[in-house]
Amino acid sequence: MAGQSAAFAARSGNNPFLQLVASLSTLAGWISAAMIVAAVAITCQMIFIRFVLNGSTIWQTEAVIYLVIAATLIGLSYVQHLRGHVNVDLIPLALPMGARYLLALLTLGLSIAIVMAMVFYGWEFWYVTWERGWRSDTVWGVRLWIPYLAIPIGFSLLLLQFIADFLALILYIDRPFGLEDH
Repeated sequence: MAGQSAAFAARSGNNPFLQLVASLSTLAGWISAAMIVAAVAITCQMIFIRFVLNGSTIWQTEAVIYLVIAATLIGLSYVQHLRGHVNVDLIPLALPMGARYLLALLTLGLSIAIVMAMVFYGWEFWYVTWERGWRSDTVWGVRLWIPYLAIPIGFSLLLLQFIADFLALILYIDRPFGLEDH
């Protein structure tokens, strides 16, 4: 990755908006990690009840599924902040800085447009589940607006991070694709 360390994060400089978004993304990362820990703990409890106490479980499997999916969605912005998403930088490395800058603007612009659609439809879907009082068809019968809230929140946080990345790029606080001149 062209001399980058694994912990390379988006730069925020002294820009308050960029610092706020970086803080929100970091908080989302911590919340996501806590959800994974909770899912592991619930899985261990479920195994104990099933195989040691020979009992049945009602809510554990569903809760673990919802927690892992929510952790994935809520953690999107943190991974983007750390530049942890899979990328191939062969083309940006081969381009001169001006073309690399334009390519970064194009990819971030397209990413913002796609995620804006996900945010819109995510909030719309969540609202339908809340308004209609949908529940899962399991014994637990969880109100689905609760786990589905992770969809619009996760994509809204990702959108904020993409906007911050775009702003950092146009203000020359961050480099295109995080790559230095070579």
